[in-house]
Amino acid sequence: MYRILLVEDDYALSDAVKQQLESWGNEVITVEDFRDVLKTFNECKPHIVLMDIMLPFYNGYHWCNEIRKVSSVPVIFISSASDNMNIVMAINMGGDDFIAKPFDPMVLNAKLQAMLRRTYEIGEAAPVLEFHGATLNLNDGNVHFNDMTIELTKNEFRILQTLLENKGKIVSRDTLMTRLWQNDCYVEENTLTVNVARLRKKLEDNGLPDVIKTKTGCGYIVE
Repeated sequence: MYRILLVEDDYALSDAVKQQLESWGNEVITVEDFRDVLKTFNECKPHIVLMDIMLPFYNGYHWCNEIRKVSSVPVIFISSASDNMNIVMAINMGGDDFIAKPFDPMVLNAKLQAMLRRTYEIGEAAPVLEFHGATLNLNDGNVHFNDMTIELTKNEFRILQTLLENKGKIVSRDTLMTRLWQNDCYVEENTLTVNVARLRKKLEDNGLPDVIKTKTGCGYIVE
């Protein structure tokens, strides 16, 4: 059974979608407080998010961006604003797919199941990268160590993933900058330093010191 967070302020549509998805064996959580969608997200820890664009207080782009700061969980936008500009914006803001309203429930379920299979069921076991007795789970974007889950932001996850994929090799700052901000040519180099420092501290605070080493003038390495 998968847990789906439905962020939709049309209550009639929300109820209908909820009933339909639950009839296929899913657990569906709907948002009550649109002032703080992230709170509901953090409380229910969904496997996937269905996100409308036009919402009270803050739009779906805002909430997708907030989710992307803490999780790589799949986000599918659902909206009647299905012009090319909104579709491109949805994907650029971190969305994984876009379904135009009105939609056929069978199409919605098919897309959901395909996304869930790709994210959680490939190879049965979750793909992981191992380091220093810990693992980086590539599905949920978190580090697991000594029965603890260390939650990473999107940038922290990408930094650690890139370093672990090149374990034992120096990864240049330029490579990391490109991996994190490939669509933004105006990111200050100090931003990477800040992100690496935060990741180091988070790992150290949870019993994983000296994971990322600096090679002065070259970049970073995980050995």
